[in-house]
Amino acid sequence: MPKLSLKQQVEQQISRTKQDVFLRADFEQLGGYDQVGRALRELVAEGKLLKIGYGLYAKARISSITGKPMLASNGGFKAVSEQALERLGVAWQPSDELVRYNKGETTQVPVNAKVIVKSRFNRKISLRNMQLQVEQRS
Repeated sequence: MPKLSLKQQVEQQISRTKQDVFLRADFEQLGGYDQVGRALRELVAEGKLLKIGYGLYAKARISSITGKPMLASNGGFKAVSEQALERLGVAWQPSDELVRYNKGETTQVPVNAKVIVKSRFNRKISLRNMQLQVEQRS
C-alpha cells in the first residue's frame, strides 16, 4: 500500500472527525509548519476547507445551487465562530441581544454573530462578508 501524501493525511483526519473547526496545530504531528500550511491551502483551493481566521479552518461542502464552497455545519457561521472560540480557549458568552431574544423579552431576531469575550482577544473570525463581532468585558 503506497504511503499517503501529507494532503491526503490531513484530508483523512478531517473526514474522520465530527468537529467543524480545525486549528493549524491539529495537524502539526503530520509534518512541518510550512508543509501543513501548503496542504491546508490546497484543501481550501479545492473547496474542502474554508479559512475563517489566522490558523482557523472550517469544514466545507460544495453548494448544489452556486457550486461554490460553503460551511458544512448546519448551524451556519455563528455556530462555527462560537466553536472556533471554544477551540482557541477563549471564555465567551452570548450577546445581550441574543439573551433577551431567548428569554422572550423581544421579538427582534439578532442577525449579526456577536459574542461577549471576558478576556483579551484580538483576532478576526470571518468568512466572505460575515464577521464575528466581539465585545470585550471584564
